[in-house]
Amino acid sequence: MLATELPLLSRADLLTPNRLPAEGEQYRFHFDVEKCIGCKCCVVACNEQNGNPAEINWRRVGEIEGGVFPLAQRWHLSMGCNHCVEPSCMLGCPVEAYTKDSLTGIVDHDPDICIGCQYCTWNCSYGVPQFNPERGVVGKCDMCHSRLTAGDQPACVNACPSGAIAIEIVDIAAWRLSPENGNAPGLPSVTDSLSTTRITMPDRAAELFNAINRVDSERVQPEHAHASLVFLLVLIQMAAGAMGAIAITGSSAAWLAAGIAVLALAAAPMHLGRPIHAHRAWRGWKTSWLSREVIAFGLFAKAALAAAWFGTPITAAVACAAGLFGIYCSARIYTVPARPAWNTWLTLADFYLTAFTLGPTLLLALGMIDTPIPSLAGLIAQFVLTVYRRRAFEISEIPERRASARLLDNQLRSGFIIRLALTVTAIIAVPNYPVTALALALAAEATGRALFFQSVVGKSAASAFLTPGGKAA
Repeated sequence: MLATELPLLSRADLLTPNRLPAEGEQYRFHFDVEKCIGCKCCVVACNEQNGNPAEINWRRVGEIEGGVFPLAQRWHLSMGCNHCVEPSCMLGCPVEAYTKDSLTGIVDHDPDICIGCQYCTWNCSYGVPQFNPERGVVGKCDMCHSRLTAGDQPACVNACPSGAIAIEIVDIAAWRLSPENGNAPGLPSVTDSLSTTRITMPDRAAELFNAINRVDSERVQPEHAHASLVFLLVLIQMAAGAMGAIAITGSSAAWLAAGIAVLALAAAPMHLGRPIHAHRAWRGWKTSWLSREVIAFGLFAKAALAAAWFGTPITAAVACAAGLFGIYCSARIYTVPARPAWNTWLTLADFYLTAFTLGPTLLLALGMIDTPIPSLAGLIAQFVLTVYRRRAFEISEIPERRASARLLDNQLRSGFIIRLALTVTAIIAVPNYPVTALALALAAEATGRALFFQSVVGKSAASAFLTPGGKAA
């Protein structure tokens, strides 16, 4: 049924509007914190409605607390999709699997188009989209669009015994001017993507607002290492750096650099939940940095092969330029507000330093350049950057960055020490044992990139309500 064919909702109660949104309006959730009793009936109802396994919850309930006795308080937050005015999931999707309905404002996801890249799970400040490994695609709340078209309440609204969740209509222009009622303790800022969910806090919460936080704010667990992405990023960056060194020195190693680039790109689809549909990844080039990365590295591989065929410094320089632009696109994929540890200039510096370090070291190991100075400079700079980043996160005012530093100091401590030790050993080995230095530098960069993925902490409260195994609590 098309959006323009939606019937008027049959229910005229306080939990569901009895008319369709007018031009400039859309549906949204309203959540009343005072009414929620934390029973999670909304979670169960959502799962039953959408056929999700127990560990995948499109609506989740968490807890916030604060104050000092006798004014200590604890409340619950029930969170689904916020159907944002400027949905980051839709803007970042490389295959245009997300759409925002022009009449209702509901942000919908098409699993048939989705390739399972999981970029939206990183891009959403609220941790709304969730990856289903069995299906190989992402899923999310659609406000029970099928129920709304039939004049029924969404499952979560219908199941809530205390009436804490409701559907209402919002004037988008007015909300843009004054969205502060979308904020709540423990949640990301409503301005990240203009979340439309209205949250009503208890009256007595106002005096405690700045002292209230998530119950689990100090509990952080490492994320996945994403081995296929580590393989892709480290090798493609090394190939780009090698092509730059080839352009400067006139070396004949372009075939090797091209081969490394092709090998890295061949492994790239292994990260996807549906790798057979990887060819769709360029479709969102107008808004998605992932699509732009796919295009840029595809051009880099072709330019590298051309440089190998023609063997001129100019073709090598063109290939290097394409590779460097691809690295820039890679960095932009990760510099998103939802992941503060990634959303910094340090990510771009790290990626480019990997290219600057591994490229010349590869040629040095092959005996195609004589000086170890570029390799030494790159390795030393990477060591300094690694130490600086951990310290900068430790003293940061942003809690998610401090949490990343805690991960590096605790659960990921051994990996962090190994990364530094490998870099120092490579520095010592470069002048006299360049082949050994290359192996050590590769291991160091791969370890560093794995830590890059493992140590990130999302700013989403919904993400924090997951269990250590990544399953919804």
